[in-house]
Amino acid sequence: MTTVVTRPGGNGNTRHWTFLTNHAHVLLAIARNPTARLRDVADEVGVTERAAQAIVADLEAGGYLRRTRVGRRNEYTLNPAGHFRHPAEADQQVGALLALFTTGPATRSPVA
Repeated sequence: MTTVVTRPGGNGNTRHWTFLTNHAHVLLAIARNPTARLRDVADEVGVTERAAQAIVADLEAGGYLRRTRVGRRNEYTLNPAGHFRHPAEADQQVGALLALFTTGPATRSPVA
């Protein structure tokens, strides 16, 4: 969801922003399709394939997902028990976000 905000002063300049970060969008895209190619995830999120790869590496390092090689492709397993990183939401699990925006794969078992 993109919101256009006009800056005070009415000079016509606009700022585009969203409530969810690219990290959240990548996590949600993978939750919807755990066997998606990074190219497809990048297209869905609106970032480059290299950016999607870096985000997946961040999410994997943070314990939010696990990447498993299956043939020539990757399959991702999410960890809905992982906690949000910001101190204001650190007591909440990302599974709540996944449940809000997805069905099915978001309820997979946590990463061991």
